[in-house]
Amino acid sequence: MINHFFKLLYTPEANQVFNPWFEVDKENDMDKTSPGKRMLNLKCYLEERTNAEYLLLAEALGYQGGHFTGIPMTSERIILGHKTDQGIVPEHVCRSQLYRTSNKKKHKDGFNEPTATIVWGKLIREGLNTRNFVLWNAFPWHPYKKSKGLLSNRTPTNNEMIEGAPVLEALLHAFDFKKIIALGNKADASLRTIGIKTEKVRHPAMGGAELFREQFLKIVRG
Repeated sequence: MINHFFKLLYTPEANQVFNPWFEVDKENDMDKTSPGKRMLNLKCYLEERTNAEYLLLAEALGYQGGHFTGIPMTSERIILGHKTDQGIVPEHVCRSQLYRTSNKKKHKDGFNEPTATIVWGKLIREGLNTRNFVLWNAFPWHPYKKSKGLLSNRTPTNNEMIEGAPVLEALLHAFDFKKIIALGNKADASLRTIGIKTEKVRHPAMGGAELFREQFLKIVRG
């Protein structure tokens, strides 16, 4: 079943959408091997979570996170070990080596995504098994603003959310999640559209970090 999921990740080039596992970011990637490395990162991450009980679903891939790591809500700073001062180490994501794919001239220590730090930090501080959680996005690819280029984010359209639904459904069939948590309204709506019961929490972005932490803890400690 997981093979079907990976197959669905490949899509033809879409307008203002970047596919990190099959496309090269010519302006910001290290080299042409970057997409393959991002796929290796994703496979390592998911293979260590075959028995995960929780799905934590956000809206869409971001340029500071999965665009360069291939792993949703996971930044290069995390997988390169530059968040150890906050208690987050690369082994929390994957025991095997994970690859950097961005050009070092852009950010010496890699890109940093605040949402990634908040989510991983909460899992770790609460003493939760990080391999019991799969982080994913309702729209699996990275939507960006044409005017600002690939180093930008935008909200996926309703049609794009529909296009992402088969990937989400394939993930749900490949895993046996006991509980699904939606970060924000878009993720919640995408799950309800395909008939999946979910519990919604505040997305950590835009000042929502504290409420996210509070609501998330109530659900997992239940």
